[in-house]
Formats: sequence, C-alpha cells, structure tokens
Amino acid sequence: MNECYYDKRMDFFYNRTKTDTADEWTGPQLIGVLCFGTFFCLFIFISNSLVIAAVVKNKKFHFPFYYLLANLAAADFFAGIAYVFLMFNTGPVSKTLTVNRWFLRQGLLDTSLTASLVNLLVIAVERHMSIMRMKIHSNLTKKRVTFLIISIWAIAIFMGAVPTLGWNCLCDITVCSSLAPIYSRSYLVFWSVLNLVVFFIMVVVYIRIYMYVQRKTNVLSSHTSGSISRRRTPVKLMKTVMTVLGAFVVCWTPGLVVLLLDGLNCTDCGIQNVKRWFLLLALLNSVMNPIIYSYKDDEMWATMKRMICCSSEDKSQDRRSSRIPSTVLCRSTDISGHYIEDGIIQGTICGKGDLGDKGNS
Repeated sequence: MNECYYDKRMDFFYNRTKTDTADEWTGPQLIGVLCFGTFFCLFIFISNSLVIAAVVKNKKFHFPFYYLLANLAAADFFAGIAYVFLMFNTGPVSKTLTVNRWFLRQGLLDTSLTASLVNLLVIAVERHMSIMRMKIHSNLTKKRVTFLIISIWAIAIFMGAVPTLGWNCLCDITVCSSLAPIYSRSYLVFWSVLNLVVFFIMVVVYIRIYMYVQRKTNVLSSHTSGSISRRRTPVKLMKTVMTVLGAFVVCWTPGLVVLLLDGLNCTDCGIQNVKRWFLLLALLNSVMNPIIYSYKDDEMWATMKRMICCSSEDKSQDRRSSRIPSTVLCRSTDISGHYIEDGIIQGTICGKGDLGDKGNS
C-alpha cells in the first residue's frame, strides 16, 4: 500500500518538484505584485458591488438576464476574495502552508473560475431560449432563476472541492504535478480539458445566436421603419454578452493551457516561468467585466453613477456619442416577454425617441 503524506507541509512537495518559491516573490518584485494585486482587488470589490446594487435598485434590470449578470458580478467578487487569500499565502509562504490550507487556497480559485464559467453557460442557454423564440427576455420566473443561481454555486463549490475529496496525489507522489504539487496530473488534464471544451461550446453557441439575431434584424428592418438604434437593439445586447465571453476566454485560456501542459508532464515547456503572469491575466478578467457592463449599457452606467454620487434624484442622461444606448426594454404587463418584432415595429424600447436620437447622434 502506498504511503500517504497528509501530515507533511508544502515544502516537502515543492522540494520534490524543484520549484524554488523562496526566491520568486521577494524584494521589489514581491512588493510590486502585492501593490498591483491590492489595487485591482479593491477595484474588483467596489465595481462588482456597484453592478449587483444597480441590478437590485433599478427595476428596469429585473429580468432573468440581468439577474444572471449580477450573479456573474458576484462570481467576480468571490474571485477577488480568492486573490486576496492567495496574495497572503503565496511566494515564500507557500512552503510553510499545511496541506489543508493549500487546498483551501487553490479551491477558492477553482470555485471562482467554475462559478463564472457555469454562469456564462447558463446565460448562453437563456439567450438561446429567448432569441430563438423571438423574445428579448426569457420567461424564466424568479424561482427558476434563483434555483439556477443556487445550482451554479453548488456546482462551483463541488468542483473546487474535488481535489480535497480525494483526487490528489497525497498517497501517490509519483503522479504529482509541478504547478500544483499536491494535485495529480490526471486531475489537471481533466480540469483544463473540461474548461476548454466548455469555452469552445459557449463560443459556438454565442456566435450562432449573434448571427441569427443579426440576420433576423436585417430582414425585419428592411420591412419596417424606425431609428437604427431600435432596429439593432437585439444585436447590441448580444455584442455586450459576447464581449464579456471574449474577455473571459482570452484571460483564462492561457492559464488553462499551461495547466494542461503540466498535466501532460511537459518538462521542457517552461511553464514555471509564465505561471504568475497568466494568473495575473486571469485576475484582470474580474476587473474588465464591470467596465464592459458600464460602457456597453447606458442605463447601467447611469445607475452606477447615481449611486456613486449618492444622488437618487439625478436622472439626467447627458452622455452622448461614446456610449451605446441601453439595451434594457420597458417592462411589459405581459410577463411572457417582449417580441423582437414588437421592439422593432412598435418601438417598445425605454426612452423610445430619445434613445433613437441618441444612438444616431
């Protein structure tokens, strides 16, 4: 029977992989990384809190899509917590950690990634269901959305805990990986391939939806009158979602590829030299998302600005050329949703003529 090493500290495993963590994060480099990480973590906490508060406060955002968007912001907020914990448990400190504390450090990161990934997948399904039925918003009830959000976090927590539950190399150190010294290489292959496959599926789904929406909008616009902003509203909403997805894929794919190479035991790939930079790139994803929300959606930006300025009576919409008009639709008394044709032909978009003029300005 193989000997298990649950009582060992992490220096035992790091020494086996010949990873010199003591010299990697010392002196000016360590200070720079901590300052960089602290600044962006604070930005993550504040900006994503504003996004969540905006969705709660503004009734125009009380639709399934925006509830899921708020949950994505919550996942980014959780990622900020994971990065803060990592900052104080990395570098020279890594070797002094117990096995359980190291599992907690990595589990928080894995949970945040899974929460964002599954949330984007659910948004993809929600967008597919609504757009293919010619609706801007789906018919999901609040109970169903709540169930989906709870399920997202249940899956995320489970996936983050998988190595702790037994898929590790503590009882067979010959299969330990290099980047994650107590993760087995087979788990890294499974983890990275699973996420990369989901990335590919989501990209295909979003491209299909976007092409369908743009084609349908062009067909309808040739038979209807109205401003350009009204006719292109569904396309703008999809552009916002695809921008978020694109940023997620760009920021996380390099790190997952590095994990895959480590799982395949690629000793000549130089993965130790790039691991920290790809981790910082993943951190940037949680910074970028709130910026994307506010830039792409005028109503979101206006709501966040009112909260920042602590002025609930400020309802001005002075932004003009650089902002894309809000894609939020006026809430109908019919809870079944809004039809794209109605939005184009009847102009059931919030602000109606104002947004149309604003989009053309």
